[in-house]
Amino acid sequence: QVQLVESGGGLVQPGGSLRLSCAASGSILRVTTMAWYRQAPGKERELVATITSGGGINYADSAKGRFTISRDNAKNAKTTLYLQMNSLKPDDTAVYYCHARVGFSVVWGQGTQVTVSS
Repeated sequence: QVQLVESGGGLVQPGGSLRLSCAASGSILRVTTMAWYRQAPGKERELVATITSGGGINYADSAKGRFTISRDNAKNAKTTLYLQMNSLKPDDTAVYYCHARVGFSVVWGQGTQVTVSS
């Protein structure tokens, strides 16, 4: 089993920055690709960025140039996924979810709220 716990969300003004973290624990050696998704009110959940176990990265167009995904692998039986978000806009307001592919299964975190507002 793998557990994902997100942190780092909050209220930030437009143009500000936040860094989200996702602590993965359990059978983390089976974790391959990790990702951040987000879901805004009344909208479908959408992919923000992905990172493979080998460090391959992809971003949604909305995240390119502003967000940076990274991960620390297998330190002390934990892996941590990060999302550095800069130049935040009100449209970035959403619940952000951590996602991990574990073998043939997927695991989701509980989500962390990000609100961008003046």
